[in-house]
Amino acid sequence: MRRKIDPTLKAKVAHEAIKGEKTVSAIASQYGVHPNQVTQWRKKVQEAFPDIFSKREKKEARETEELIADLYQQIGKMKVENDWLKKKYKQINK
Repeated sequence: MRRKIDPTLKAKVAHEAIKGEKTVSAIASQYGVHPNQVTQWRKKVQEAFPDIFSKREKKEARETEELIADLYQQIGKMKVENDWLKKKYKQINK
């Protein structure tokens, strides 16, 4: 069974690794994780840095919300149509 690590701890470990005051092995030992994990988390944070201050991320989030709202609207419409068809089918087959 895998151990689930809290995202806050991952961020803390990645921050330690980025600072560079300690070696990856020392950080891994301190927090009880594998050195490869420390390296992966550091890389993930460094890749995300440019997007933190960009407007693109906000735009993508807004577009995603709009898509979800549209999909829910379509689902509602299809449910109404499906219920209507079921009702008509029952009336015809009586």
